[in-house]
Order: sequence, then C-alpha cells, then structure tokens
Amino acid sequence: MTARLLLAKPVAEKIQAEVAEIARHLTEKGHKPGLAAVLVGNDPASHTYVGSKVKTCQNLGLHSEKIELPTETTTEPLLAVVEDLNRRSDIHGILVQMPLPSHIDSPAIIRAIHPDKDVDGFHPVSAGRLVLKQDGFVACTPAGIIEMLAFYDIPIRGTRAAILGRSTIVGLPMSLLLLHRDATVTICHSRTPDIARVAREADILVAAIGRTAFVTEDFIREGATVIDVGINRVSTPEDVAEYFGDDEKRRADVEKKGYSIIGDVHPRHAVERAANFTPVPGGVGPLTIAMLMKNTVRAAERSVR
Repeated sequence: MTARLLLAKPVAEKIQAEVAEIARHLTEKGHKPGLAAVLVGNDPASHTYVGSKVKTCQNLGLHSEKIELPTETTTEPLLAVVEDLNRRSDIHGILVQMPLPSHIDSPAIIRAIHPDKDVDGFHPVSAGRLVLKQDGFVACTPAGIIEMLAFYDIPIRGTRAAILGRSTIVGLPMSLLLLHRDATVTICHSRTPDIARVAREADILVAAIGRTAFVTEDFIREGATVIDVGINRVSTPEDVAEYFGDDEKRRADVEKKGYSIIGDVHPRHAVERAANFTPVPGGVGPLTIAMLMKNTVRAAERSVR
C-alpha cells in the first residue's frame, strides 16, 4: 500500500477564498475585519509566524496590525495592550503569539482577551463552548484538520480515533471535535501503557507529541488515516536515509541548511501502511493560518449582527 498524501495547500486555498469573499462583503458595508498580532521578544520562529499571518491578512483583504514589544515587557503592560485592543471596534481578533517569555503570566494574558476576539480559541470560555458543543472559536490547528478530513472525504462518524498528545492547543480540542462528529476517541499520553497497541486500533491517528518520528509502523493500522502535527528537525545524512530513503531534496536540505523538517511520524512507515498521510512539511501547517483568518472574519461578522 502507498498512502495518499493529504496536502494542506488546496484546503487552505479553499478556506482563504471563502475568507476573502466574506471580508470583501464586510468591507463594502464599512466593517473591514481586523486582526491584531502581539509579539513579545525576539524569537525568530515567532517573528516568522507573525509575519506570515500579517501577510496573509493583507492578501485576503483584512486589516492587520503587528504590535512588537521588547523581551523585558512584564505581565501588567502586556495586559494593558490587550485591554486596549479589546476596546477597539476596528480590531475583531486578537492574537498574542505564544510562547511568551517565561516571566510573563501567559494564562492571565489568554484570560484577558475578550472571548469574542479570541480567534486563537485558547480562552477558557472558548474551551468551555467547545466542550458543550456550542458555537465558539476553536483552536486553529485541530479545526483545520477537521476541514482537511472533510475536503478529502475521509469519514469520521463511526470510526475509532486515537490522539497522541493532550495539549490544550491540539490534543484536547482535536479529541472533542472528533467526538462531536461521532468518532470513538482515545487520548494517549506519556502514561498510556502499550501506546502502540492503542494507536494500532485507530482508523484516524493524530500525532501531536513533539517527538521525532516517534510513530513507527507498530503504531499504524493498515489502511488508517495518519495526521502528523509534529514539527521537528533531522540534521544528519544517516537520519535522512532512515526516515526518507533516497530523497534527494531532503539530503540537499541538510547540506544547505543543516537540517530537514520532519514530524512525529516515521514518514516511510506511514506511506507504506496508511491509506492517507499528511506529510511534514506541507500537511497540516498551512491550515493553521487559514483557520485563523476564518475565525477573524467570523468575529467580524458577529460584531455587526
């Protein structure tokens, strides 16, 4: 068996086209959707992520603002920035880029964002609405995975699903989204005994644990759909050969950049055993920003009802 690769690009393009159309209609009525991205410190990855989000806003016709604060910013000044954004009628979504510096009370910052502007879906109110199957904002990565499964006509109802990882950003909301669509869901974590056996029972396997190629053939039921959320790096020719075989592009990445990106799933094993598989990169990643845009225009729509 050779797995079908589930690519994010066509799914993200469909979502973005819908977002652009909604943004155009709202703007024509004088309600241009607005997203504020708050960035604290100089983490290169965070700057890259925020830059991509701001650029996507501009491409889709949304107003965007990037607020950059120095690393030494403390909790109280950051709370003041969030409160100001909460009051602004031209800002419909507030994104505080995580992770924040360790001296900042991150949970307090998340709680300070008004739930109606919580386009990341991290606020306790958003989480509670998801638990109760009420309308609200859902964390962007798991919401994007649901969009992907629908796009590729992969059924959820009546299936068995296993989620590797219980984070509030991916694992927990992912489990609830699948449960609400009538899957039977098991959440696996570091204390789960014989985790490979549990994973092998799944028709849909979602890996979000942050461990390079942790999911091997022993975890994958033949014919399963495997969703790889991990982002890790391999940096040696030996690792490239182990995980990617004779992939010239991967070898070139290591030679040029010193690393190549890999997920939490052993890619060669997944391709050999699964029916569907999200490659890394190119699988889940672009859906996160697309769903952030979708949440932002939804917030704008709600604000003018």
